[in-house]
Amino acid sequence: MKKVIIIGGGISGLSTAWLLRDKARKAGIELDLTLLEKEAWVGGKIRSIHEEGYTCEWGPNGFLDSKPQTLELCSAIGVEGHLHRSNDNARKRFIFSGGELHSLPEGAPSFLKSRLISWPGKLRLALEPTPFIAAAPVGVDETLAAFGRRRLGSEALDKLIAPMVSGIFAGDPETMSLESCFPRIAELEREYGGLIKAMIMLAKKKKKDVAEGKVVSSAAGPGGVLTSFREGIQYLSDALLALLDGCVRPGSSVTRVEKGSGAAYRVTCADGSDHEADLVIAASPAYAVADMLDGVDAEMSQVLRRIPYASMTVICFGYERDRIAHSLDGFGYLIPKKEGCSTLGTLWDSSMFENRAPQGKVLLRSMMGGACFPEYVKLGDDEVIARVRRDLKAIMGIEAEPSFVRIFRHPQAIPQYTVGHGQRLAALEGKLKAHPGLILTGNSYRGIGLNDCVAAAQRASDEALELLREA
Repeated sequence: MKKVIIIGGGISGLSTAWLLRDKARKAGIELDLTLLEKEAWVGGKIRSIHEEGYTCEWGPNGFLDSKPQTLELCSAIGVEGHLHRSNDNARKRFIFSGGELHSLPEGAPSFLKSRLISWPGKLRLALEPTPFIAAAPVGVDETLAAFGRRRLGSEALDKLIAPMVSGIFAGDPETMSLESCFPRIAELEREYGGLIKAMIMLAKKKKKDVAEGKVVSSAAGPGGVLTSFREGIQYLSDALLALLDGCVRPGSSVTRVEKGSGAAYRVTCADGSDHEADLVIAASPAYAVADMLDGVDAEMSQVLRRIPYASMTVICFGYERDRIAHSLDGFGYLIPKKEGCSTLGTLWDSSMFENRAPQGKVLLRSMMGGACFPEYVKLGDDEVIARVRRDLKAIMGIEAEPSFVRIFRHPQAIPQYTVGHGQRLAALEGKLKAHPGLILTGNSYRGIGLNDCVAAAQRASDEALELLREA
């Protein structure tokens, strides 16, 4: 019987554990699998807090259904019937600029009418498909900011790209790598010579596919429909935990991983317990894995420590609906850095998912901090509340005091794929070749979203299965 240790009980570790056990069973491989999680709960950043009739998401609030990974996992573990897709409000997204909320344009006519981008900015955008725009620099890991200025202009960078980067990564476009954060965009520019050209060609291809009867995604909104569960996104991690009965050990903090004598590896926990394993899958954040692997490969640990993380504070405000004049008809809004606000943006959670607040009340969830404002995670509760209220008053005209407040701080929330991230991944892959039976997975490497974590778990479980077959 092969012994496997998975370190980390976030969605990456839980998904990897279930997938590997399922694949091993189908392959006729006996498996002794143990998942070690340092916290008293599992799920990592995925937690759904139910208090006073509100459902507050501690971290992510769902996944996009435009990619198959998480949907396929939900189907495989039998929870697809509990999926809860956001309503049409989630399609309407806003940017706060110049003292007002601007709806993100969904097509050329609405873009021309929008006051979000000035006419000089629109003319600069119109140059994007022309030969006047410089091609992508060869052999350069270009930042998102450099890409935005080169292809779309400074105004589009400030009002469109930068808020998007803060909304997804809590990141700074001046340091983030285009190739690592949005590889598809870099690929489209290389293939078609520009983004507008790519959009036109892809639209033609889609029209042709529809005419030929091929299946074409019709997901609404940017990148698909935001999807969760009626009980909150924690329903997914809870379901995986229930299926992994007896395999998961919360409260087991791994302090080091070493080469073993009998088995390939020995895993030691803070309580002094040791676990031998033929195969170790580390699904914890890069900085935590670095400390564990110092005894296996100090150079690999140094590479892992060079993956930075951004902090984040999540603030949930509950209000009586009649105290807010705004229609709340939408997903919420993001705020460009140049607007000088304390928050990165606010999501109208109860507008997207109707069961997130009690009857007659609404739930707003604001984000603060990120790579550009790392010090904000240290602010006290009173200061955080005051800053959020100030922003909500300026942006939405809300003067009422919230009747419900919850604040969640994440000092190391989201990995940052900064320039050089691809080289760091290549270095890690090279180092791992010297340590067969050691696998890294999670959102520190090739995608931070829930879909990315499940896709990484698929790859990790496939690699692990192959190693178990060869053993």
